[in-house]
Amino acid sequence: MNINDIQIRDPFVLVYGGKYYLYGSTDSDIWAGKGQGFNAYVSEDMTDWDGPFKVFSPPENYWGTNNFWAPEVHFYEDAFYMFASFIGDNYNRGTAILKSENPLGAFKPWGERVVTPAEHMCLDGTLYIDKNSQPWLVYCHEWVQIGDGTINAVRLSSDLKNAVGKPEILFKSSSAPWGKTVYSKSNDIEGYVTDGCFLYRTKSGELLMLWSCFTENGYCQCYAKSSNGEIDGKWEQTDILFDSDGGHGMVFRDLNDKLILTLHTPNKTPHERTIFLEAEETENGIKVI
Repeated sequence: MNINDIQIRDPFVLVYGGKYYLYGSTDSDIWAGKGQGFNAYVSEDMTDWDGPFKVFSPPENYWGTNNFWAPEVHFYEDAFYMFASFIGDNYNRGTAILKSENPLGAFKPWGERVVTPAEHMCLDGTLYIDKNSQPWLVYCHEWVQIGDGTINAVRLSSDLKNAVGKPEILFKSSSAPWGKTVYSKSNDIEGYVTDGCFLYRTKSGELLMLWSCFTENGYCQCYAKSSNGEIDGKWEQTDILFDSDGGHGMVFRDLNDKLILTLHTPNKTPHERTIFLEAEETENGIKVI
């Protein structure tokens, strides 16, 4: 398949074994109906893709029933861990962790039901490993519950089975000067969105966080920078990378060591597609070339 033929939101690329593995929200309508699972695609050149491969199907009586969103796959201590968001009957939306011995699954539930606080509406959890090899979950506390969405972080156990301690708020969506409020008719609330957090350390040691919100031009891809190069630093909103109705992206190094930003655009179902943009590190962070 050509990348332009694949309907997908929230793209995440794992580079492993000389290949690119593309994951994302792949149900034809992620907003309504029962969740079907997650598909993945495999490529050697990021143009022609094999798939879809079903990498996760919900087991019988799985707590997550709807809104199968934003799977990320991280290789950690000789296994593959998927961080994905679900909502269920009588359960708030939250991020669960799944495990597999293979990047194409099948991924199975791992550890606690969710690693985000059960009383909160959360989504888009990502894995971050600090300089002391401590794993963290970084995630979004949803604006539809609190009005001004936040990016939070909580320590994880070394086996990634559960959260350890209390989560910390890293920053609020309204801290971005370019942010614009949006209105949710179903929740009858207006507020500032936080979506799609992803951590990236530059070669010079800067710690950056990609995330998405809304501007006057629609959905956007922006990023923040930590003042001390760690998760507990003061986060400065730095720049917008893409401001043309697209976002929920991440960056990775391709097989030629080029820095690539991937995100979905436009932000409307069923038209969303993955794009790849070459980027580069700068003195202050990163920019799209």
